[in-house]
Amino acid sequence: MFSKSKINEPGPKAEEGGAHKPAASESSRPAGKSDFMSSAPKAKPAASTLSSDLHITGNIKTTGDINVEGTVEGDIRAHLLTVGESATIKGEVVADDVVVNGRVVGRVRGLKVRLTATARVEGDIIHKTIAIESGAHFEGSVQRQDDPLNGGKAKPAAQGAPAPAASNG
Repeated sequence: MFSKSKINEPGPKAEEGGAHKPAASESSRPAGKSDFMSSAPKAKPAASTLSSDLHITGNIKTTGDINVEGTVEGDIRAHLLTVGESATIKGEVVADDVVVNGRVVGRVRGLKVRLTATARVEGDIIHKTIAIESGAHFEGSVQRQDDPLNGGKAKPAAQGAPAPAASNG
């Protein structure tokens, strides 16, 4: 049939002898479906930011990233949590990645936890990996766990057969 080299060759040769011109269906996609939409991964949404003048009382839960610059009185669960220098969080923090630049009063749970030089944490930290920069203020205990996001819930010792019921006689 037609070779790609003839289509891409410059000059009059491409137009001689009934040269192939791409049909409209070859050069453009139908409006309903495009290869870009079906093959491209879903775009990650931008991180949510809680500004320094914002005070929230209540829990926050997201599967995305969140930057806190204000005050939160409640628990926060996120993928990546960044606590800004002017931020104060009073509650439990649970995230895959936690970066503390400000103040946290409460438990911190994270796969990766980083306390920068301006961090002030009052509470326990449960982590898989941790980094504490010189100058960070920390009061509490540090515990390493392979699954710190689990929340301390014990896994069942044996799966399958139920435990025998107690009998009275």
